[in-house]
Amino acid sequence: MSDYILEMKDITKEFPGVKALSNVCIKVKKGAIHALIGENGAGKSTLMNVLSGVYPYGTYTGDIIYKDELCTFKNVLQSERKGISIIHQELALIPYLSIAENIFLGNETAKNGIIDWNECISRTKQLMEKVGLIENPNTLITNIGIGKQQLVEIAKALSRNVELLILDEPTSALNEHDSIKLLDLLVSLQKEGLTSIMISHKLNEIVRISNAITIIRDGKTIETLDCNSSEFSNGVSEERIIKGMVGRDIVDRFPKRDIEIGEIAFEVKNWTVHHAQHSEIKMNDDVNIHVRAGEVVGISGLMGAGRTELAMSIFGRSYGKGISGEIYKNGKKISTKTTADSIKNGIAYISEDRKKYGLVLISDIKTNTVLSSLQKVSKNFVMDENAEIIFAQKSVKALNIKCTSVQQLAMNLSGGNQQKVILGKWMLTDSEVYKIINDLAARGKSIILISSELPEIIGMCDRIYVMAKGRIKGEFNREEATPEKIIKLII
Repeated sequence: MSDYILEMKDITKEFPGVKALSNVCIKVKKGAIHALIGENGAGKSTLMNVLSGVYPYGTYTGDIIYKDELCTFKNVLQSERKGISIIHQELALIPYLSIAENIFLGNETAKNGIIDWNECISRTKQLMEKVGLIENPNTLITNIGIGKQQLVEIAKALSRNVELLILDEPTSALNEHDSIKLLDLLVSLQKEGLTSIMISHKLNEIVRISNAITIIRDGKTIETLDCNSSEFSNGVSEERIIKGMVGRDIVDRFPKRDIEIGEIAFEVKNWTVHHAQHSEIKMNDDVNIHVRAGEVVGISGLMGAGRTELAMSIFGRSYGKGISGEIYKNGKKISTKTTADSIKNGIAYISEDRKKYGLVLISDIKTNTVLSSLQKVSKNFVMDENAEIIFAQKSVKALNIKCTSVQQLAMNLSGGNQQKVILGKWMLTDSEVYKIINDLAARGKSIILISSELPEIIGMCDRIYVMAKGRIKGEFNREEATPEKIIKLII
């Protein structure tokens, strides 16, 4: 029997007018943690959707050999029966069912057609203990955090006797503590014989736990790095991985800016926001921040610190109740009570949840691109379709969006290309967001960057606010910011 549990040979997958994968090959050893990385739109998720049956046999060319058997999965159920389970970036749990109900949904423990709930709860407790989840099995999914929901997904996979677990950006929405906990769990399960394929853009995590790293670029396999080989006796460096991802050496991973920072361009004073449903809870408490022209300001903190609530409440009061405080642009007080007010005042917001807040998925690229700039492509309230197409085509070209045409539906784009459409939408408004952060800063724009990744925050920002429990806990200039200083304030 082969040392490899999986081999995918010459996988080619096309969508109308777009070749997402071109003769991609990957081999995964039994019991390994195999990383699959590449830039947004490289084809990582598409490849794993082919493997798991999301894209059924016949919609792609090439071979899937799993446990020495040629497989032709028609759907996800068939791949699950073979011991393959995929956990998507957007979790597939039902919020108003319990942990136990979610774990065994579609795989119920039943006798004579009647669910044995005692057996279900008992097995749920065993699985929860295995993944380190401390909760009541009857707790509703909606009442637990994202980190715990990830553990529920893994417990669900284990309940189906998974042998190959695929995780698509499993830590993208997790804070540092929960991310470490999840990575440690994968290593623990590896010791029990579980094979994992992990898609991630967090290179520090990849380097920490991976046995092999396959790099995909523009839908093609670039190389596979064996982390245990003599070539990498001191470990695979992040710079080496980035070189494979982008096709060249990176001198500065976070390029430095030589920009003269101007006067205060945007300021939030005494900003307080209450919870949308529970008005007695303050999500932001007397927050004061400012950004200068040409400055990139970071907001660091854990999930639940109030960063997203702050951004959304500033942008047209998209979140919260009982909002108080003042916002100034170039020293003049402005109103942002509606999203229209915010857009009019040159403010844009790119959400972490692109599908819920950033795009109209059932509309095409053209419509999404001009959505925030209708006045630029209309006259007397009548849309000019030619102007729409021209604007959208410029955006597609500038951001290298992979699509058949500007008429392609947003829902049919990869995650990376969906994010580019959102960027394109805001580029038309001349708003204060990043297209390329340094380019915007050079044009005198003010940028607020919210991130949980400390290297990104420290590497990209001129100044950093640290947020915890809805309050600003500290502020650092770029020169004085260190991970240790930030973490000390975060926790």
